[in-house]
Amino acid sequence: MNENTRGVRAGSAGDVDVVVVGAGQAGLSTAYHLTRAGIGHVVLDHAPRPGGAWQFRWPSLTYAKVHGMHALPGMEPAGAEPQRPSSEVIGAYFAAYEERFGLDVRRPVHVTAVREGPGGRLRVESSAGTWSARALVNATGTWDRPFWPRYPGQESFRGRQLHTAQYPGPQAFAGARVVVVGGGTSAVQHLLEIAEVAEETTWVTRRPPVFRAGPFGEAEGRAAVALVEERVRSGLPPQSVVSVTGLALNEAVRAGLESGVLERQPVFDRITPTGVAWADGRHLEADVILWATGFRAAVDHLAPLRLREPGGGIRLDGTRAVRDERVHLVGYGPSASTIGANRAGGSAVREIRRLLAREGARGDGDRAREPVPAAAS
Repeated sequence: MNENTRGVRAGSAGDVDVVVVGAGQAGLSTAYHLTRAGIGHVVLDHAPRPGGAWQFRWPSLTYAKVHGMHALPGMEPAGAEPQRPSSEVIGAYFAAYEERFGLDVRRPVHVTAVREGPGGRLRVESSAGTWSARALVNATGTWDRPFWPRYPGQESFRGRQLHTAQYPGPQAFAGARVVVVGGGTSAVQHLLEIAEVAEETTWVTRRPPVFRAGPFGEAEGRAAVALVEERVRSGLPPQSVVSVTGLALNEAVRAGLESGVLERQPVFDRITPTGVAWADGRHLEADVILWATGFRAAVDHLAPLRLREPGGGIRLDGTRAVRDERVHLVGYGPSASTIGANRAGGSAVREIRRLLAREGARGDGDRAREPVPAAAS
């Protein structure tokens, strides 16, 4: 039975060895490895359908434009049409993957809190009831926590403000004067699309963008991951991938630089009712401010466990939270890439097997029971 045929009902959800929160790349990879290891588990996903965060991407982000998509373990994507929206291609791939391996994904289920439970277990509270688990793998990613910077005068702006998470595609900006804020890949993609239909586009960033020419091989990838991992090991919030790797200098980006679309301006100092302004007195009229300012890890539901370090991040040893060996984070920090998420899923399961063995588990695990209706009040 998969998520398309299983109803989710309120009530006590029962006991299980492992709860996986999130069914994106990291969550599905973890579920695959848990299934192969014979460890009882359930995957709780708050999204309405398969596809992780990809299902919410804008229609103009076709599969051909996707950067660094890596196959899930055990199944390559087949027959993907490059010009189809990535949301459709990856959504269909994830759905087929769940079906093929019989992954126990339940949706839509919103996990609200993870707390200390009785008997050394974790209490996972959700919209579909409460699970009691020996271990938890958090694979919630970042899409649900868009980061909105604050600037003086922001509330006075009479135009439209939106975040990458709400980006509808370029046609919504036809004839508009658009300011795009942010130095990452999404900002570049937005600018290249919007410039074709907008009256004017302006790109502003806090720091000058760094463009990376030439191949990005395995050695470069390892070096980038090591820098992110160093922050996570220090208990600091992970940085974005682009802050470490730089922006890929492909043909489209070269054309944008030559045409002036990607001519970067320093970030403004304040926002006015009709645009943005700099400290030197310069003012730019604008109809739209598009905040391509990234995301933060969606881990608020873990707050009752007090996993954060003074630096604001969750310190990890591999995928394991240093403050609680029962909790693993995959798709966080150094494992945020798709290939990194795959490896992290396998690593987390190996650690969990050792944890369960120490607690006397025999490897067959408990099967998650179907949620039962809540008792009438």
